[in-house]
Amino acid sequence: MFKRIIRKVAVLGSGVMGSRIACHFAGTGVQVLLLDVEAKQAADALAAAVKSNPSPAYTKNALRLISTGSFSEQMPEIKNHDWVIEVVVERLDIKQQIFSEVEKYRKAGSLVTSNTSGIPIHLMAEGRSDDFKKHFCGTHFFNPPRYLR
Repeated sequence: MFKRIIRKVAVLGSGVMGSRIACHFAGTGVQVLLLDVEAKQAADALAAAVKSNPSPAYTKNALRLISTGSFSEQMPEIKNHDWVIEVVVERLDIKQQIFSEVEKYRKAGSLVTSNTSGIPIHLMAEGRSDDFKKHFCGTHFFNPPRYLR
């Protein structure tokens, strides 16, 4: 049996689901990197998520575990993360573009998942390396992620 220890998660896409997934993991004590096209988008999305009622952040203290940034500036940092979760818009071309960047920087063996609700996994993995495909799968978080058990 393979045991995977997750200490750091990168969430790519800071919309409603991405920002709340970031809060969910921070609430469990995991360090999170939340990225979007622009760093301000990620920071603003996180701030908006925290203001929602109920807040997706279990405690205010958990928020210190979340750092935000942009795809262009911080994508290389995913090399330090155990799990990369893609949560961008439901467009295959955009997801494939993101995965192309992820493959450049991820560490071998790191888990990569998509929060897709309908795009076939095999289409998103087209053109990726064997190591990427071996560690790639779909994850579909419920909305809101706060209530996952």
